Amino acid sequence: MPTLGRFRKPRKEEDEKTAIPPAEDKEVLNKTYLKAMPLRDLSDLEAIKNEVQSGNILILRITPLASKSIEDVKRAVNELYEFAESIGGDIARLGEERIVICPQNIRIWREKTPVSNEPLPTAA
Repeated sequence: MPTLGRFRKPRKEEDEKTAIPPAEDKEVLNKTYLKAMPLRDLSDLEAIKNEVQSGNILILRITPLASKSIEDVKRAVNELYEFAESIGGDIARLGEERIVICPQNIRIWREKTPVSNEPLPTAA
């Protein structure tokens, strides 16, 4: 019977080794993390940009900001789009309430829908 030893509580020194470092230390470690964050206010944009510049991929839930102001959501998405383009990153919508933003060297795959040459049906 297999043991459950691999699920034991880590010792303190193991905990320190595996703890996720702050964003500014990630360049040294050269690791990319996938993080989920809510976008609650326009002031969150600077922290989001810092995370992406550090090489992290962010999934942002925009519902908290959308419940306050749709205009702020548009402003935030436009600013993040321009930021992603300026650093050579990528940004895309994930459904109705999330967006993903990636640093440079990471691209978001988008399925291309085939375009047919047939005329579109009309109501007439």
